[in-house]
Amino acid sequence: MVIYRTPGVYVEEISTFPPSVAEVSTAVPAFIGYTEAGKKVARINTLLEYETIFGKAKPSKFTATASPTESVKVQRDTSAGEVDFLMYYSLSLYFKNGGGSCYIISIGDYSSTPVKADFEAGLAELEKEDEPTLILLTDAVNLAAAEYYGLCQLALAQCSKLGDRFAVLDVLDGDSQKVDEFRDKIGTENLLYGAAYYPYLQTSLNYQFQEDQVKVAGLSDAGSSLAAIKSTNTALYNQIKTAMTQQRVVLPPSSAVAGVYATVDRERGVWKAPANVSLAAVIGPVSKITHEDQENLNVDPDAGKSINAIRAFTGKGTLVWGARTLAGNDNEWRYVSVRRLFNMIEESTRKATAFAVFEPNDATTWLKVKAMIESFLYGLWEQGALAGPTPMPPTL
Repeated sequence: MVIYRTPGVYVEEISTFPPSVAEVSTAVPAFIGYTEAGKKVARINTLLEYETIFGKAKPSKFTATASPTESVKVQRDTSAGEVDFLMYYSLSLYFKNGGGSCYIISIGDYSSTPVKADFEAGLAELEKEDEPTLILLTDAVNLAAAEYYGLCQLALAQCSKLGDRFAVLDVLDGDSQKVDEFRDKIGTENLLYGAAYYPYLQTSLNYQFQEDQVKVAGLSDAGSSLAAIKSTNTALYNQIKTAMTQQRVVLPPSSAVAGVYATVDRERGVWKAPANVSLAAVIGPVSKITHEDQENLNVDPDAGKSINAIRAFTGKGTLVWGARTLAGNDNEWRYVSVRRLFNMIEESTRKATAFAVFEPNDATTWLKVKAMIESFLYGLWEQGALAGPTPMPPTL
């Protein structure tokens, strides 16, 4: 209460409206993996910003075989010592599918060998950040299967603990047995805080390479590398360069799906299912899924762990054709859009009502809190986020 010490006319402005609830961001993914720059955490908005802070992709090694009678054949080196670091390509696919601001949790550089401990440290760093709402274990697919599934469980546990984020997981590359393996190994805890997608995607992205790391074989005068024949055999050099453009990156689907989440949230709202959306920079899924195949993915009679399919449709392209959480048998949290909507509502109201923490526990404080939350929910109902013909349920 203000105490006035001199005579005069004073005007006081008294607020008659409660504070408002500001809607928090809903699609701010955090990518955990290896980068050229090494260990570092940063928030970025564009791929150019990523390149400035973290560098580019690890150059891939290729062997080009030339023949006088056949066209040039190019093969990428996939020997045991070569690790497919996917962070740069995943970010590229994310931004091409409408992604926006995101966090990069770099846990090492390209000289590192992927180990589970690095990703656990990355998850610990991510827990310190308040803004991220999605978790992507970008390079974790390079781990042994058992370690990958254990890491997925840790990501789901963090989502449940904090209550403000959601894990977008990949089923490891392979046939339908990988789906069964994923369901067996992912466990039964915190399934409502994550969704899994299958299969991998054949993208239109090209591998980055250095000309001196492209071996040339098959001709005695070809030289040892693409760089060596650039000035001595221009025709062969151009043939190899053309063949290199046909080498496309295969990626887990989570980064493209995160871009879809961001696009749908921005254009329609977090309550809209992130499905029936065409993927950009994608040639198609690496394996085709039929209607009957998807029935087994959607419904798991044993444990209820739904897997979201990515399918190719004639005349439509490659579409995300599923929007279920891993808790497929849960009537409340079966759908991704429901879980993420409630994440947003809970986080928004928690932050907006922080003013009341040390206020008197009386009717005035409760009235302010109730009024601001009701106003927020009414606004969501007007936008179509909440079902029903009226904003309030009927009185029983």
